[in-house]
Amino acid sequence: MKDFASQLAGVKTAAIAGHIRPDGDCVGSCLATYNYIKKYYPQIQVTLYLEPIPNIFKFLAGADEIVHPCGEEKRFDLFLVQDCGDEGRLGDAVTCFKAAGKTLCVDHHISNSSFADVNYIVPQASSTSELVFDLIGEAHITKEIAECIYVGIIHDTGMFQYSCTSARTMEIAGKLMETGIDFPRIADETFYKKTYGQNRILGRALLKSRLYEGGRIIASVITQKDMEEFDVMPRHLDGIVNQLRVTKGVEAAVFLYETGDGQFKASTRSNGLVNLAEIAVKFGGGGHVRAAGFSVKGDPLAAIESIAAEIKKQL
Repeated sequence: MKDFASQLAGVKTAAIAGHIRPDGDCVGSCLATYNYIKKYYPQIQVTLYLEPIPNIFKFLAGADEIVHPCGEEKRFDLFLVQDCGDEGRLGDAVTCFKAAGKTLCVDHHISNSSFADVNYIVPQASSTSELVFDLIGEAHITKEIAECIYVGIIHDTGMFQYSCTSARTMEIAGKLMETGIDFPRIADETFYKKTYGQNRILGRALLKSRLYEGGRIIASVITQKDMEEFDVMPRHLDGIVNQLRVTKGVEAAVFLYETGDGQFKASTRSNGLVNLAEIAVKFGGGGHVRAAGFSVKGDPLAAIESIAAEIKKQL
């Protein structure tokens, strides 16, 4: 596949969806594609399905038109999945995905199972949003679309800090800036600024952290009780695992937070020596070499011990 245009020919109804608990890249890439179709293919009836997005992204064009929940099964001519590695992470939108006449997946996760009819998977890309830029084509990038793509790129590259950032990433960022977007404000409002509660829960996570393997692994866990104490929700925990990762001497960071009784979401980050995608797959998850996630059950400290044991094998 070279572009979206080749896939949209003859399409009358289309749907777009991303992974559960949408992050910046998921929201940005999906909204960019949604706005592209609405502007350049007005004859196509397009619907965007996403779970509730963080408030910091609601300024993006089309954010107020996101549909949730998916509701009853509908049959679309084309169903586009973005920034999602497998059907299991589509949430309730999976019913419409399975019923679609044709399915298309655009993603950059190395663990992607190529589960759609047409799969455009580029693990080397910094983000799905970077791929969307190329599939839309520079000539079709409006200011509104540029804002969406820029949000996606800065969140998956950590403001261009992570190793996934390439010369192409920076080139695209420059072209997005040329459209007139207020990139300093976007960076401040969506990436850097934290609420008082977010800063406090970060402090709790740091105080509860433990070192393993002589300081080469760091791990922490936040429970629902912790979140209630500081009046925060899971979406407010973004950035904690990366703060753990930059601890001097650390090669890998593990962060768990409780999602339900005995259920925890695990986020992992590596500084280069550990392939976290391989480890995530062992726990039923997926992701990238240096950033991956999965879910675990039971005692979180025991789970951390198991994860650390897998990391130790690679170290």
